[in-house]
Amino acid sequence: MLARESIIPEEFLLARLAEEYARLPRYSTRPRRARFIEKSGACNVAHKNIREQGRFLQDVFTTLVDLRWPNTLIVFNMAFLTTWFLFAMLWWLIAFAHGDLAGSPTPCVTDVRSFTSAFLFSIEVQVTIGFGGRMITEQCPCAICALIMQNIVGLLTNAVMLGCIFMKTAQAHRRAETLIFSRHAVVALRDKRLCFMVRVGDLRKSMIISASVRMQVICKTTTSEGEVIPMHQVDIQMDNPVGANSIFLVSPLIVSHTLDARSPLYSLAAAELPGADVEVVVVLEGIVETTGITTQARTSYLADEILWGHRFESVVTEEDGRYSVDYSKFGNTVKVPTPRCSARDLDRARHPEAFGPPQAGPPLLQLACRHGADEPASSSNSSMSPLRRRKNHRSGWGGSGDSFGGGGGSGGGKHRLSVRFGRPRSTSERSDGAFEGRPRPRPASLHLASA
Repeated sequence: MLARESIIPEEFLLARLAEEYARLPRYSTRPRRARFIEKSGACNVAHKNIREQGRFLQDVFTTLVDLRWPNTLIVFNMAFLTTWFLFAMLWWLIAFAHGDLAGSPTPCVTDVRSFTSAFLFSIEVQVTIGFGGRMITEQCPCAICALIMQNIVGLLTNAVMLGCIFMKTAQAHRRAETLIFSRHAVVALRDKRLCFMVRVGDLRKSMIISASVRMQVICKTTTSEGEVIPMHQVDIQMDNPVGANSIFLVSPLIVSHTLDARSPLYSLAAAELPGADVEVVVVLEGIVETTGITTQARTSYLADEILWGHRFESVVTEEDGRYSVDYSKFGNTVKVPTPRCSARDLDRARHPEAFGPPQAGPPLLQLACRHGADEPASSSNSSMSPLRRRKNHRSGWGGSGDSFGGGGGSGGGKHRLSVRFGRPRSTSERSDGAFEGRPRPRPASLHLASA
C-alpha cells in the first residue's frame, strides 16, 4: 500500500521482501513412519487377497458381531422378514390344499383366505401376538406340525439376533474408551537410570480387575542371513518389584521401563531419537468389574512423540482427607536435567571397567554423561562461587544441545569440545559463547541390544 502511494520506492520494497524470504528457515520434509497401532488403539493393517472367504461363514456368530452397525441392522431385519415370509407361504399352501381359500366349512386355520391373511397369521404365530381372529383347528395335523416348526425357528432366530445385538453393545473396546494414555512418552532419570515412561489412567470409578501393562518395540531389522523383517516385535520388561506386569489402577500411574542392557532402546541417544525408525506399543488389559468381560486398550508412540529430558507432572493431591486427581494435568510434562547420551554410554561412563579400555581418544564419555550421574563435583568447580558454577553448568548442558565444556579447570578456555558420543571434535567458540561449527548428527538407527 505504501509503494502504491509512492511513499516507499517499489524497488526497495521488493528487495526487502526478497531479503526476508531468504532468511526464512527451510525444512526438509521427511515422510512420517506408518503406524502399526493408531493412537486410538486401532490396528493399521489392511488384509488383502483373502481367497478362502468361506472360512468366515463357518463362524457366523463372530462374523455377525464383527459387522458394522448398519450391516448388522440390515441382517437383523432381513432375518425376521425372511422367516415370516417363508412360513406365510407354508400357511397359504396348507390353506390352498385343504380348500380353505374356497370357503371350506372346516378350515385348518380360520380366517385365512389370501396370502396377506396368511402373512399376518405367520407374524402372530412367531411373535406370539394372538389377536384372536385367526387360529388353528384340529382338522389338519400338518398345520399343527407347521406351528411347532415355526415356534422353534422363531426362538432360534430371536436368540441369535438378540445375542449379536447384546455382544455388539457390550464389546470390550467400549470399556476401553475410558482407559486413557498420555499423548507423549518421556525419557528421564529414575534412581540414576534412564527410564522410558508413559502414564495410564481410568476415568471410571469401577475398577479394572487384574490389570496388566506390557510394551513392545516394533522396528525394521535385518537378520545375519540378510532377511528383512519389516515389523520385528520385541517385548520389553516393565519395572515391577514382584516381577510381573500387574498394576492397581485406582489413580493415574506412570509405567516405566529401565533402559538397561536387556532393553532394545539401550543404544538409542537423544540425538538419534528424531530420526529413529521405531514404534513403542503399550497394551493395557484387564477384566471389567461390572460385566466380567476382558477388555484391552492400546496405543503407540513414534519417535517424534517421545520427549527426551521430560517427566510427567504430578496429578494426585491430598485434599480434606482424601486423594484428588486433576485430569487436566494428565499429559503435562516438565523439563528435567537428563543426560543426552544413550543408556549404554551412560553405563560406560559410570563403570568403564565393565566395558573394557577405550579404543581411542580421551575418556570424554564421563564428561558427556556426567549430568544426572552420581560422580562427585570436580575440585575446580568446588572452589568457585555458586553463581560461577551455575554459569558453567548451563554452558556445559544447554538442554537442547550435546556440547560440553572442556577448557580445563578455569572453565573459560580458548577452545571447547563438542561430544557426539564417539571421537571428540574441536570447534571454535565465538565471543558470545555459541559454537560456530556444530557437528551434524549422524543418521539415527536402532540396534537391538542382546540380552
